[in-house]
Amino acid sequence: MPKFIFAYHGGGMPETPEEGEKAMAQWGAWYGELGDKVVDGGAPVGMSSTVSAGGVADNGGANPLSGYTVVEAADHAAANEMAKGCPLVQDGSGSVEVAPIMEM
Repeated sequence: MPKFIFAYHGGGMPETPEEGEKAMAQWGAWYGELGDKVVDGGAPVGMSSTVSAGGVADNGGANPLSGYTVVEAADHAAANEMAKGCPLVQDGSGSVEVAPIMEM
């Protein structure tokens, strides 16, 4: 089955332990719905650097990555449907970029 990467943009770190517990519960529930389609649960990521011919910019770029997950889905449309359940999408705090992982 094809694999897709979900690249998360937006969201933020919880400010209190209670907010952290709530966020973890939301992500856990969504992952539970996805079941064995989750290949790699991924993780949040820190501030990125952008490396180009002009040098290195330590600013996260125009739309900083906040985390990732790898899933299996029948096709791109199915992966898009799966991504709609992401807590970042559900609460409006971020978005999910969905891209197929190309077999080499």
